[in-house]
Amino acid sequence: MLTLPRQLSQALRLTPAQFAELCAANPEAVLELAADGRLIEMTPAGGETGRRNNQLAVQLGLWARTQPGWCVFDSSTGFLLPDGSVLSPDASAVRLERWQALSSEARQGFPPLCPDLVVELASPSDRLPDLRRKMATYQANGARLGWLLLPETRGVEVWHASGEPQRLEGLAVLEGEPELQGLRLDLAELWDG
Repeated sequence: MLTLPRQLSQALRLTPAQFAELCAANPEAVLELAADGRLIEMTPAGGETGRRNNQLAVQLGLWARTQPGWCVFDSSTGFLLPDGSVLSPDASAVRLERWQALSSEARQGFPPLCPDLVVELASPSDRLPDLRRKMATYQANGARLGWLLLPETRGVEVWHASGEPQRLEGLAVLEGEPELQGLRLDLAELWDG
């Protein structure tokens, strides 16, 4: 894993192209890039979070198969957002026509777009203020819908394209209407598995 001295890590600023080179040279590193060029070091997921992430990907993938016109991405996909940051949601979906509008080269690297749907699944190592900043970044960069899943409290924050997030508690099923027709996320399966 890539380790930088703390002082260098905090002072270093990279362009998205430099960040892509750094990631290619250090495939084991789990990193994101802030809009100001700072590196954001991530912690690999623990077992329970990994299980939940997989369940999330399966549910989104099944939805995309029944609702043509969508591409679903896993947590290892970094997106180059309009503000210059490169972030990797735990799961995401992009309208097929937006994906197909990208060149083959753009699809090979960090796709230069903000997903239509972004989902972040809080893990024990995550700080809630950091996750909320990340959700606000997606919202500011054009995400149509964002879900911040909070397993510890079995709560969800729903981030629409604009406005304040809405906190929901005690749901068994989370629906993507009206932004994403037919999307239903079985939260009970995620929480209890």
